[in-house]
Amino acid sequence: MARESESGLPIEPVYGPEDLAGWDAAEKLGEPGAYPFTRGVYPTMYTGRPWTMRQYAGFGTATESNARYKQLIANGTMGLSVAFDLPTQMGHDSDAPIASGEVGKVGVAIDSIDDMRVLFGGIPLDKVSTSMTINAPAALLLLLYQLVAEEQGVSADRLTGTIQNDVLKEYIARGTYIFPPKPSLRLIADIFKYCRAEIPKWNTISISGYHMAEAGASPAQEIAFTLADGIEYVRTAVAAGMDVDDFAPRLSFFFVARTTILEEVAKFRAARRIWARVMKEEFGARNPKSLMLRFHTQTAGVQLTAQQPEVNLVRVAVQGLAAVLGGTQSLHTNSFDEAIALPTDKSARLALRTQQVLAYETDVTATVDPFAGFLCHREDDRRRRGGGAGADAEGRGPRGRGQRHRAGFPEERDRAQRLSHRAGDRLR
Repeated sequence: MARESESGLPIEPVYGPEDLAGWDAAEKLGEPGAYPFTRGVYPTMYTGRPWTMRQYAGFGTATESNARYKQLIANGTMGLSVAFDLPTQMGHDSDAPIASGEVGKVGVAIDSIDDMRVLFGGIPLDKVSTSMTINAPAALLLLLYQLVAEEQGVSADRLTGTIQNDVLKEYIARGTYIFPPKPSLRLIADIFKYCRAEIPKWNTISISGYHMAEAGASPAQEIAFTLADGIEYVRTAVAAGMDVDDFAPRLSFFFVARTTILEEVAKFRAARRIWARVMKEEFGARNPKSLMLRFHTQTAGVQLTAQQPEVNLVRVAVQGLAAVLGGTQSLHTNSFDEAIALPTDKSARLALRTQQVLAYETDVTATVDPFAGFLCHREDDRRRRGGGAGADAEGRGPRGRGQRHRAGFPEERDRAQRLSHRAGDRLR
């Protein structure tokens, strides 16, 4: 009897050649590093070098966070990922009355360039790439980072990293927006232009499905809403006068990795294929890099439990494996104690060690795309399901994506999904 995936798709007990009747490997798969990039965005993937191990960290003061970054670098992390506190995310100073009780709680407090100097003190910014999870005030935080780098003698054209800068998902799943959609989109297009001229190696946006998944979206909904947001950003930049190949190569994405390995791997592969076709067929992109869906993955925080927290070590290892088998470009593995409190030094080190075991003590990096054609059937289901929901979310026709946000469509869909999960929990 077939089981159902999280997206409501059937998983048959066994598959055979008949399930691939009429299936064209050249069209659906292609080669690694070639259109439609189903098998990965680079020809050699991890056989040349593993993914970037980028651990998300930030808490309290800039001094405390700086110490954690140095510890992570000493333990072998390849990239930094900065968590900012809510006042910083909302554009408030730490001494503002509205910030009371929230300063330094879910991330580091940054109020000025002095804080940014302390945050990256003793860390050579030409040797490490930095991701910053910041959205509405992204332009200001990126400028502070650029200024600190220049004080270190590192020119802007040598900086590598990412700003999240994805305000559309803030209206859906997080709520840390400052401006309405239209001026927010204009600001994002301005950042695209600025980075092309000043910081050409910087990823200008991380279009995020992670937060929608954590809010209750299924894997199919996660890629549908994320790619619909991506399409809106591309349209905005093109409408602002930019050529698609001038900015699309620096777009990046951010997804969750759950413990359901088969569905997650199929999700990542389907997302790459959908995005490549949209960029080529709808926007006429010519640069192969414009067609590549490059993404960061974080293991699923929503699956961590405060009870028997050591079991989270196993969950995170499985989730990390799903991300790697799906072809992620960088990965954050959650600490086992995050359902209880901020990670300790020991748990943060163990989270990084989990990635290092995957990279250096297994054979998943020995060959490109280990799953090859095994998941093609499920992947096609996800493409159809994700594409259908994406068209619905995008609102082709009289109601565009911006109208959908104002109408509350994604919020209602996520709320319905949360309710269905809750009902399922009660039935069990």
